[in-house]
Amino acid sequence: MTMPDEPRLRGHHFVCLQFFRGEGYSASFVENLTRVIERAGETSALLVEGADDVCAACPGLAADGTCVDPSAGEAEVRRIDRLAFSVLCVEPGARLSLAEARELLSADAIAAGRWRSEACSGCAWEAGCEAGWDALLGEAE
Repeated sequence: MTMPDEPRLRGHHFVCLQFFRGEGYSASFVENLTRVIERAGETSALLVEGADDVCAACPGLAADGTCVDPSAGEAEVRRIDRLAFSVLCVEPGARLSLAEARELLSADAIAAGRWRSEACSGCAWEAGCEAGWDALLGEAE
C-alpha cells in the first residue's frame, strides 16, 4: 500500500537521483524531478518495477507505460533497474530513503564500482554524474 505523498521510484532512479544537478530533458521534467527528490528526502520511497513518478514527466514514456527513450529503451531500463535492486540489496516493494540508498552505495565500493561499470558506462548522463560520484566516494573514505 502506497502512503500519501510517498514517491514511487524504480530501481535505477534510486541510484541516479543521488547525482541530480538540475539538468534534464525539459523544464517540466526538471521541476517534476525536483519535487520527487524533495518528497523522497522527507520520507521513504516505494521501490517499483516499471514507470514511476520520475517517468511521469519524461518525454520517453509511451502511453502504455514503457520507455521509448532512444538512448535506452524498455529492455535497457529494466536491466539497470534489476542491477540497482541487486547493488542496493533490495526488492521491488521495499521502502528506502534516498539517504539510505546513498549510505549503501558509499559503504560498498564493490557495489558502487559494479554500478558504474554496468550502468553508467555509455549512459547519456554519465558526464554529468562524475562530480557526484567523486563526492559520494569521498564520503566513504
